[in-house]
Amino acid sequence: MATVNEWIQGARPRTLPNAIAPVVAGVGAAAHIGDVVWWNAVLALVVALSLIIGVNFANDYSDGIRGTDDERVGPMRLVGSRAATPGAVKAAAFSCFGIAAACGLAIAITTAYWLIVVGVVCIAGAWFYTGGKKPYGYLGFGEVAVFVFFGLVAVLGTQYVTVGRIDWIGALCAVAVGSFSSAVLVANNLRDIPTDKESGKITLAVRLGDKGTRALFAILIAVPFAITIGLVPATTAAFAGFLAAPLAVIAVRPVVSNAHGRDLIPTLATTGMAMLVWAVATGVALGLT
Repeated sequence: MATVNEWIQGARPRTLPNAIAPVVAGVGAAAHIGDVVWWNAVLALVVALSLIIGVNFANDYSDGIRGTDDERVGPMRLVGSRAATPGAVKAAAFSCFGIAAACGLAIAITTAYWLIVVGVVCIAGAWFYTGGKKPYGYLGFGEVAVFVFFGLVAVLGTQYVTVGRIDWIGALCAVAVGSFSSAVLVANNLRDIPTDKESGKITLAVRLGDKGTRALFAILIAVPFAITIGLVPATTAAFAGFLAAPLAVIAVRPVVSNAHGRDLIPTLATTGMAMLVWAVATGVALGLT
């Protein structure tokens, strides 16, 4: 039976910035154009956190029963390490999805019923990333899904449910956060290219190869800072987004210096922190001006 600490590690807490950052950026973009409905912001954060923890458990379960995690370089997996049964991990995943669904329904009832459809698509996307007979994460579409769900949907969704509309500022923030979030997955898949090839997991990194994946990571890391400049017409305070630049440099250094395996693990956490710092700095700058 898995210990409490193993369950926490299985939830992959280092990925939580991928859920927190889009909500923070979305609230900042919302506050820039109107009065924020704060209880919807809190519910949106719970939805995002529940979805990312749920997808982490779902990936643990699906990869574990396929044997993808039998030889793993990164953090421990509950099923792959035999610390927990597949059934228990699957139940944990769907419990998280249930929490996300309940909070999402509460938002939809008071905001717009069509958001229920968005929620269903998000949960389906979380499960079928590595679940089902033909998981899209095994076909090279994981980064696109992360960009859409934890970038466009999460940021613009938060802006919409907290202020009632979206605008170009929210759209730029969504692209920036989506780029950061995709970069985290790119770094993860870069690290796992050798083992993913052996297990038949054809990620985008496997398709692009080592060199192409490293170039993609560098581009994705650069995009948010280009967007920072694009946000300056809205407020010069948007330059605060460059506070994340030192972390971005630290994150990209191992990638461009051809680090492999475990040497790439710090890049995942540092990229996530760069995303969170960018979102907080930019969100506060937008919200206060």
